[in-house]
Amino acid sequence: MSRQTMSEDQVVALCLSLPGAQEDYKWGGVRVFSVAGNKMFAVLDLGGAGLSFKVDGDLFLGYVDRPGVRPAPYLARAHWVSVAKPYSIGREELGALLGRSHQLVVQRLPKRVQVGLLQ
Repeated sequence: MSRQTMSEDQVVALCLSLPGAQEDYKWGGVRVFSVAGNKMFAVLDLGGAGLSFKVDGDLFLGYVDRPGVRPAPYLARAHWVSVAKPYSIGREELGALLGRSHQLVVQRLPKRVQVGLLQ
């Protein structure tokens, strides 16, 4: 059974399609997707190390138990996971997880900033 996975271009397109999402390059070649100016919800390492994003705290341990998924360096304490390339998570699930990461970050913003960003 082969599972459709997302390409890097599809990940970028999906991240940028989320309300208020912006892209920036930081730390010598890392694509950072954020909302409200500087609140990161996804990080794509151009060196090929993979994709990192925030997950629900109660689901964190379940995700890092899966093959190809590990705690994200420096961000694991905030419930971020890292998925190595080629992504071991299917297209639909990864899309839902990136959308959820965006919403988890938006929910932590001040109420006045959340307007138009919640889905």
